[in-house]
Amino acid sequence: MSQVLHTPPPAPAPADDDLPALAARHGLAVSGARPSLPEYIRQLWARRHFINAFATAKLTAQYSQAKLGQLWQVMNPLLNAAVYYFIFGMLLGTSHGVPDFVPFLVTGVFIWAFTQSSIMAGTRAISANLGLVRALHFPRAALPISFCLQQLQQLLFSMAALIVILLCFGVPVSMSWLLAVPALLLQFTFNAGVSLVMARMGAKTPDIAQLMPFILRTWMYVSGVMWSIDKVLSHDDLPHWAMTALQCNPAAVYIDLMRFALIDSFHAGQLPPHVWLVATGWALLAGVGGFIYFWKAEETYGRG
Repeated sequence: MSQVLHTPPPAPAPADDDLPALAARHGLAVSGARPSLPEYIRQLWARRHFINAFATAKLTAQYSQAKLGQLWQVMNPLLNAAVYYFIFGMLLGTSHGVPDFVPFLVTGVFIWAFTQSSIMAGTRAISANLGLVRALHFPRAALPISFCLQQLQQLLFSMAALIVILLCFGVPVSMSWLLAVPALLLQFTFNAGVSLVMARMGAKTPDIAQLMPFILRTWMYVSGVMWSIDKVLSHDDLPHWAMTALQCNPAAVYIDLMRFALIDSFHAGQLPPHVWLVATGWALLAGVGGFIYFWKAEETYGRG
């Protein structure tokens, strides 16, 4: 008699509720899942050389097609300062009563450009690099941070020209110039934090990049880049909230700190109260808050 072979029925498919347990039993993890915050920081630190190399490469390639090449790194902010000097210093007369107005103006333009360019680059950090985001696995925060580092490197080139301008206009070298280092570190932390916030928002809504130039231009005009906030605050017709907002405006705070560090005639009486505490507070609020805000959406970048 022939034997009939019976194929056992297939095992029932696991229910959806059993899938996480099944994956855990076989050591499987969700692809692209957001790591814990400490692990995310560790991964980011492990890629610090990539962040630095990426920023340097972007800076080198920025003017690679121009005949003057890297000279534009210094010429761009200088030309901006010359335009602002003609319009605000000569035509509108904001230079009246401001000693060392040219160093005052150039310092403000250079420091503001650092914040402006960092935020603009951060806004497009994810949306403009989707190919890289989708092709490689790395902490996405590396992109906005590397763009901020690129802008810091750009600023350091400009600072060489700024020092020449200071010396040409008779500003003496002093020990206070060393204060520029902690001021720049605080500003970099603030810029990176805001860039991380804008990178997440720009990844979800790319149209924000079209709106940012108008927001940043308005912010520039109230930050004392081309005029002295101290002179404006001397008028009694301003409401108290407006005076407080002008003094605590983070862009203005970092500009004032750099002017205080580099320009001998810009004295401590022109700084807002507790300026270093305010600068540190803005840096921590933006840096820590922006980093956590960006990390919470880590698994969504490059999808959809």
